Amino acid sequence: MATLKEVKTKIAAVKKTKQITKAMNMVATSKLRGAQQKMDAFRPYAIKFAEVLGSLAEKAGGEASPLLMPREEVKKIHVILCTSDKGLCAGFNSHLISMAEKFAKEKSEQSIEVVFTNFGKKGRNWCRRNGFLILGEHLGIVGTKFGFNIATVSGQKAVDGFLDEEYDEVYIIYSEFISRARQVPVLKQILPIPPIELPREETTEGKKPYLAEHICEPSTDELLGDMLPKNICVQLYSALLETSTSEHAARMTAMDNATKACNDMVDSLTLTYNKARQAAITADLMDIVGGAEALIKG
Repeated sequence: MATLKEVKTKIAAVKKTKQITKAMNMVATSKLRGAQQKMDAFRPYAIKFAEVLGSLAEKAGGEASPLLMPREEVKKIHVILCTSDKGLCAGFNSHLISMAEKFAKEKSEQSIEVVFTNFGKKGRNWCRRNGFLILGEHLGIVGTKFGFNIATVSGQKAVDGFLDEEYDEVYIIYSEFISRARQVPVLKQILPIPPIELPREETTEGKKPYLAEHICEPSTDELLGDMLPKNICVQLYSALLETSTSEHAARMTAMDNATKACNDMVDSLTLTYNKARQAAITADLMDIVGGAEALIKG
């Protein structure tokens, strides 16, 4: 059994760890509140933007813009991987990296090269360890306050590379924020821009959804030529907001669980300490009683 001093030292160390995890939980909760408000404000705009452009693109046809036309043969794929820069957020990064690894493996089996642009140090480090070509890296952005200009620069590079035929498809891997307790990794194609998705309840019945008739000035083709590249930036910015919010939520949950684990450890160590102290007291009493009896008999 451990000595009283050792147990007391362990209790003090666990209490200090608890203070750290509790402080990190409070910081993550505070950052989550601001990130979630920003994400909730932008999410409807991103959804409606994609919906309107999807409707216009479907009516204009796939030849309205080169960003809508899939390549006959896919030889190279560009993946934008969004992770965090820091750890201590449970399986947040590992789930995103796992999805990227699975996707890259599937494409490599089809003799398709996969290259990456990384948002976040964790994804960048994984790409380096596995020898993937990194076209760009953006560190210290996810999990902090960032503006639309970050997505504009990266989105325009992705569009230019696609138009210059440097790669044939562009995907983004990010974490979708469902709730504070649930964040889901998502793999989404952004180039060539996929056709509008039909709602489940209407596709199952074999009906086509109602698509609003948009009056465009200038023409639909000119509007798509200007707005489709912007849509890539909008979707990328939305993904970064989702990932940032998910990171704070994952860290908040992880630190809350760590604090609870510290409480359990303190309770367990306190019980061990009390048992050890009681055993020491009992041993001392036995020595005293034994000594007294020996004196009486002597």
